[in-house]
Amino acid sequence: MMATPDLKQKATTSTAEAKGVPNQRQIRACYDEETITVYQAYNSEIAAAAVHQQKLHASPQFRLTRMTWIKPSWCWMMYRAGYSYKDKNQERILALKMRHEHFITLLRNATLATEHGGNPTSQDAIRPDKPTREKSSTVRVQWDPERTPRLEKLGYRSIQIGIPSLLAATWAEEWICGIEDVTDKARSLEQELRENKEVTDDELLRKGLVPLERGFQVPLEVRQAIGIE
Repeated sequence: MMATPDLKQKATTSTAEAKGVPNQRQIRACYDEETITVYQAYNSEIAAAAVHQQKLHASPQFRLTRMTWIKPSWCWMMYRAGYSYKDKNQERILALKMRHEHFITLLRNATLATEHGGNPTSQDAIRPDKPTREKSSTVRVQWDPERTPRLEKLGYRSIQIGIPSLLAATWAEEWICGIEDVTDKARSLEQELRENKEVTDDELLRKGLVPLERGFQVPLEVRQAIGIE
């Protein structure tokens, strides 16, 4: 079993991070000593079955034949799913817990998403919501502009991780160790922002409407492979 990241890895912390300035590319997530939380949105049938049976692929509607994109950033998930109001296929947001070693294993098999062999893509180049025909075990990583709780674009980036069909069954069956429906939390966040225009990010954190996300350290070779600064 691979060693879990040291939550106190100050030696690998960049100068910018030490000064409180986020790195341009950094994995920020809610995690504890054993697990890390990632998010994805699904329709009600997939989500209900997944929560009830604690298996993401419990519903026959869940397709293991397409690439699945997960996000450790709560605010980026809010942006992607419109606080769960965007469409019926994203009306339930699930928090998926993975053990550190399994999350890092995904990244060890990852490459930066590129278009036509060019530079790493932005959110406009690769469409994470679209199925892929590629039959590969390669995990895709792309970096999109991070968002505030109000969905405003920030000047640094958030990771998205695309799990290919050849790894989807292992991920869904073995590497997810907890599933929670956090749709109500997402909608409460939207309501708070709509009704209380002056609410600060710190107040949202204290109210439990946004999670505390910290930089998650990964091995140097993984950082280099996926473009972490």
